[in-house]
Amino acid sequence: MASFSTLFSTLILTIALLSFSCSSQQFFSPVEKDPITNLFSTLLWVGTEPTHEFNFVIDIGGPILWYDCNKAYNSSTYNPISCESKHCTNDAGCTSCNGPFKPGCSNNTCGANIINPLVDAIFSGDTGSDALFIPKSKIKVSDFISGCTDSNAFADSADSDFPLKNLPKTSKGILGLARTPLSLPKQLSLAPFKLLNKFALCLPSSNNLGSLFIGGVGSSLSKFQLTKVPLVINPFSTAPIFTEGDASYEYFIDVKSIKVGGEVLNFKSSLLSIDNKGNGGTKLSTMNPFTVLHSSILKPLVRDFTKKASDKKIKKVSSVAPFDTCFDLSTIGKTNTGLDVPTISLVLEGGVEWIIFGGNSMVLVNKNVACLGFVDGGKEPRTAVVIGGHQLEDIVLEFDLVSSKLGFSSSLLLQNASCSNSNSVNKMVKSGESFISVE
Repeated sequence: MASFSTLFSTLILTIALLSFSCSSQQFFSPVEKDPITNLFSTLLWVGTEPTHEFNFVIDIGGPILWYDCNKAYNSSTYNPISCESKHCTNDAGCTSCNGPFKPGCSNNTCGANIINPLVDAIFSGDTGSDALFIPKSKIKVSDFISGCTDSNAFADSADSDFPLKNLPKTSKGILGLARTPLSLPKQLSLAPFKLLNKFALCLPSSNNLGSLFIGGVGSSLSKFQLTKVPLVINPFSTAPIFTEGDASYEYFIDVKSIKVGGEVLNFKSSLLSIDNKGNGGTKLSTMNPFTVLHSSILKPLVRDFTKKASDKKIKKVSSVAPFDTCFDLSTIGKTNTGLDVPTISLVLEGGVEWIIFGGNSMVLVNKNVACLGFVDGGKEPRTAVVIGGHQLEDIVLEFDLVSSKLGFSSSLLLQNASCSNSNSVNKMVKSGESFISVE
């Protein structure tokens, strides 16, 4: 006879499963910041017998979830996607393997383009389905489609590039959240889960944990008011490999102008528009630690920022790579939004302003120096403005693919809050606890 605890657990799981069909859901996963690379990652589990705990770097512009399936990796529930499958929609061709069957080694398998934006290369891999667990939400996705590649196969390459290069040492892959059929939000928007095709981020600025919600803004973030602006589709792909005619799957917004200390910068405003070749415009990126600007935008921004900083008696000092503009920290005041420096505002459609305060504009490079956290993208970058991770910290961001809108809050520091969660929210899921699994 089943024990009371077993019957109770079954009842709880049944209630949770029924709730999927009668209310909007969000799945939560904590986000941590790596202090060395300044990248953000989240913990997910992949496979069964054994299950692997992997840290995935979050790439909001990444097309798929991919992981390292080297010789030490195996899973009894892995199934390769055949070249004839309806899910094989990329241009990576078919793969084959001479070794014994395992994840990453099978025949007539749909290839996967393994993309690490921090490496100037595209790696080959396989497309397959396997169990994916979101441990903090106790959710099991039985047939999640992803890419995998054997990092050992590239270890001896002449240029020393390999799929995990430049990622945090603890990371085993990349979680892609882009506007693609195989991204995590899109797959969870389909049956059986049927979440809304949205996701929300609250990126931490410290060693404490932030939040990733699949399905929209979770209850812990819903108290913060969001300003919503259209997401712009760049009709030309910005991916490293694509088919002619593909649109970009990254997230662009329409910035009309930029202000420093309330005054509009003087530069060629057409740089902020996407031209007939897909160049220009503004996108968001979690793979760029700091905002990257076209040289013709960075130069007047630095000039005006430095002048207004000087008016505040802030003393400029020698630059510290990769930053060009740095200041004596002892001459800068402090506020609840960070260092007391001139604000930088992105003026969006309808005159809406995304205001960047000192907590997001300045970077402490040592105990004596703080630098303006914007870097030079050169005179001919593909995208004129790439809003990087540091400028996205301690802000609630909701990427709504249903209405094609970006929702963003003001800096949470204004409300004496931050993206760091309490320890009670982030208590660990123990091995052996039940997961909700919808087949």
